[in-house]
Parts: sequence; C-alpha cells; structure tokens
Amino acid sequence: MVLTQAGLAGIVAAVKEGRITFQRIQTYTLNSIIKKAVTVLLLVVGLVVTGRAVLTPMLMVIVMIAGDVLAMSLTTDRVRASPKPNVWRIDKLTGAGVILGVCLLAFCSAVLAIGKFELNLGRDALRTLVFAALLFGSQATIYAIRQRRHLRGSRPSLWLAVPSIADITITATLAIAGVAMTPLPTVVVGGVLTAAAAFGLILDLVKIPVFAKLTIE
Repeated sequence: MVLTQAGLAGIVAAVKEGRITFQRIQTYTLNSIIKKAVTVLLLVVGLVVTGRAVLTPMLMVIVMIAGDVLAMSLTTDRVRASPKPNVWRIDKLTGAGVILGVCLLAFCSAVLAIGKFELNLGRDALRTLVFAALLFGSQATIYAIRQRRHLRGSRPSLWLAVPSIADITITATLAIAGVAMTPLPTVVVGGVLTAAAAFGLILDLVKIPVFAKLTIE
C-alpha cells in the first residue's frame, strides 16, 4: 500500500473500500448459489407437476442472460462496509444459499401450482408463468440479500436499479406480448410481479436470523 497523503486516513479508506468490495463479492456468490440450485430444482418440480419441462431452451437462455446482467451490476451496488474484519466462509454461504434458495423454490413452485390447478393454464402458458415467476422472484431475492440488514437500510446504486427495471420491463413485455413464448394476460403477469414483491419482503425477514445464525456479516 502506498500512502499519497500525510497521516493514516488513507489506510482507513483502503480498509473500508476493501470491506465494501468483499460484501459485493459475498452477495454475488450467494446469489449465484441460490440461482443455480433453484433453476435445476425447479425443472424437477415442474416435471413432477406437469410431466413436461417447464422451461424451453430459449426461455432458459433468456433467464440466464437477464440474471447475469443483473448479477454483474451487483459489483457497483451501494453497500455498507462490514463492522469487523471479513473472513471467507464458503460453507456458511452455501448453507445460507440453500436455505434462501428453498424459499425461492417454494415461491416459484407455488406460482406453478396456482397456474396449474387454479387458473387451469395449458402447458405452454405454464412455461411462460414459470419464466416470469423465476425472473421476478430472482429480482426480489437480489434485493433481499444485497444487505446483511433489512433491505430498507440503503438505496441500490443507479447501475443496479436501471438493469433491474429493464429486466422487469422486458420480462413483462415478452410474457404479455408472447414473444418466444405463449402470451399471458396482463393481470396474470402483474399478479406474479406483485407476489414477487411480497415474497422479497418476506425473504428480507427470513434472511436476518439465517445470516445471524451462520455469522454472515
């Protein structure tokens, strides 16, 4: 480390920036664990419920691209520096990812079940529904886990908010217009988005004891 100014203020600033960077990496890793596990398990759940794959290869490509763009924007997010020195605990992160991933899987599975048994949607319409639920639910998950405290603690950076809004807009437009998928009514897509927002608030409450138990700071 090279100090370019008199005094030790530069060291304090460097330590703070290092801890902020660590928090961003930790969130990115946690998000990756959740997304990879949920996507695979959701395909299994969909196969059991419908007897067919609930995501086509094209829909999976769109999900991966949209998710990766938003995940990369986490590197610019506005986060708090941790109060203590950081320690890399991949086992703790994996445990938290599994628990929070189960929550996201439960949300997507519930949407699938409602579409299948309550709305009586056909096979192709169910695929669109699962596509929207997975993308909207993933958005809610990112906002829930980006802070170790409650999500109201700090506003997201502009570079996170803009891709997020773009992802939501594009996902809703594709689902309603039926581009590369079977169209869904606007009210159904809006309902999934509203449910995802509610899910994000619930997940924000769930993560606090999970992070505390696993000492993720």
